[in-house]
Order: sequence, then structure tokens, then C-alpha cells
Amino acid sequence: MSQSDKNIKYLAQARRFLAQARRFLAIVWAGASSLTSPIIAHATPVNLTAIPIETFQGRAFGEVIESLIWQGGIELIGPEQFGGISGVTFTGPEELVMISDQGQFIYALLRSDNGHPVALDKTDIFPVRNSRGAPLPPNYSRDAEAIDTIYRQGEARAVRVGFENLTRVADFELIDSKPEGAATEVVIPHWLSDLRSNTSIESVCIAPDTSPISGSTLLITEDFPNSEGAHSGWILGDVDKGPISLSVSPGFNPTDCAFLPNGDLLVLERGTGFLSFNMQLRRIAAPDVHKNSVMDGKVILTGSGSDIDNMEALAVRTAPDGSTRITLISDNNFNSWERTVLLEFELIEIQG
Repeated sequence: MSQSDKNIKYLAQARRFLAQARRFLAIVWAGASSLTSPIIAHATPVNLTAIPIETFQGRAFGEVIESLIWQGGIELIGPEQFGGISGVTFTGPEELVMISDQGQFIYALLRSDNGHPVALDKTDIFPVRNSRGAPLPPNYSRDAEAIDTIYRQGEARAVRVGFENLTRVADFELIDSKPEGAATEVVIPHWLSDLRSNTSIESVCIAPDTSPISGSTLLITEDFPNSEGAHSGWILGDVDKGPISLSVSPGFNPTDCAFLPNGDLLVLERGTGFLSFNMQLRRIAAPDVHKNSVMDGKVILTGSGSDIDNMEALAVRTAPDGSTRITLISDNNFNSWERTVLLEFELIEIQG
């Protein structure tokens, strides 16, 4: 082996080591912050600073990036209790509810200018509560990772939240569009509830009427392979109950999912690069989302470097102008070297 080849080999090894170290430190920091970050006992209004993000992959507002249209973003900066965002859902065209892996709900109004996000207004932080209505204690039980909206007769009535470590799923009724009530446990299979790790439930999404599994809840684990090596999942439903899985995309793990209005599924996935994160968004055709399937799909968006951060949260909404918007949010793990960024894209078309 030549000296040049040796140098290349050593450089590759160094990069892998640094990437692994960065990921390890992020996990350690997240675990430490779960024990030390402040617990919010009551709803607390907070003011957030929003720094505009005008380009993505060097493209300006309205330009096509891969299979989507870039519509802008914001970097969010707030008080110490703001951060750790692992999931997001919309309960209205502009009303969003985020979930923190420190056991906190964050409610806000997404303000836009000419269709581009510019700020979060009327932001409140309040605790996730247990079945008795008490705030979750400062331990592994409050590690919430995913959230979606439950509709009844066309109205947003509750949210469904997935937790890892103490793996479970729970519903929270909406009061004035905010999930401030006690938890109602959702029964999940024992193989899931028996998992006690931070690689269990990472994605929760509820299928619309256009999906073959209409009304059912899809759960996807982050890194718990089944016997075929795919990411294990489960469908919760009266008719559609049963196993489902997601094919592995090398270098990535799923962090969230959301259904498009036509029933297609989006899966957000995260990976690590050289001292940075990578992400991709996969689109899976509606007919491929059913019991016993191994979902695959097509990558419709990628991101890396300073364009993104630790992307964990995904939501789909219909904007006031009627367009289908895809919102991505990152988890800063309550540290100073990661950011909370909100990125928004418009779907070019909805395929039937």
C-alpha cells in the first residue's frame, strides 16, 4: 500500500471516529439534560427569536429542490426550557404542537410572510402529564419522540404521542387546541412495550381516509431490526392491526413519519457525516403501506451540512393558500452546538 493510500485510509478512519464521537456526545448530552433541565409545571409563555433561513442547497425561495419547492425556514432561539424537539403536528392551518424529549408540549402559531415562515407567535410550553394528570417526573419516562393529531368528525380533538425508553403510546385531549389534559394509554404489543431503549418508538403517524389503512396508527422503531433486518414497525387498528417494516437505507435511521393527503407516506431519516448530520425524506406509495409489507419508497429530498441540523420532526399540513406543506424541525438536544431549525417545503404535486 502506497503512502498516499495509507493517508486516505487514516483520514477515513479519523472521519468515522469523529462522526461516532459526535453522535455519542449528543446522546450523552441528551441523557444528561433529561436529568437536569427544568420541569415546567404549568403553561409558560415564552418569546422566541426567529432568524430567517433564506436558502437551501444554495436555492432561493420558490425554487425546486429535488422533488419539492423550497419555501424558507427559521432558526429558533429561546429560553433554556425551549428545545429538544422530537416531533411536530398541526392542529390547524397555522397552529402547531411540538413535543420535547424532556416531557414538554410546545404550542405556537406559525406566522408566514408571502408563504414563507418568519416566526412562531403565542408560544406556550407546558408539561406532558401522566394518567393521573401530574407532570412526568425528570427521568426516562418523559422521553417523548413523536406526535400526530387525532381527528374526530373532521375536527382536531386530541394528539397521540409515542415515547421511547419507557416505551408506550398515549393520547391527550385538546383543550383550546392545546394538549393539556391527562394521558390516556393506548395499548401496544408486548414486544414494543418491553423495549427499554432509546431506539424503540421514534415515529407515530395516523393514516388519512385515502390510505389503505385509513384511521390506523403506524409505529416505526428507530433501530430495532426484525428477522429480515428491516426497521420493525406495527399498525394499530381494529382491522389493520399487525406487523409492518421499513427497509434499511444505509447510513440512516427513521426519526418521524407523516401521511400526505393522497395517502402516500413520508418518512424522515437521519444520519451522520463528518462533524455534521445528514437527512433524507422518503416517499412511499399508499398501496405499499399495509400489514406485513416491507416499505421502501423513493428519496424526494436530501440535506447535509449547515443546511440542516439534527432533523427529527416531520409534519404535513394544508396551508391557507391551499398548498401542501412539509415542515421539518431539528432537535438541539439542549446544547449550544446544535440548532433548532424549522424548514418548510411545498409539495409540487399529489399523485393519485
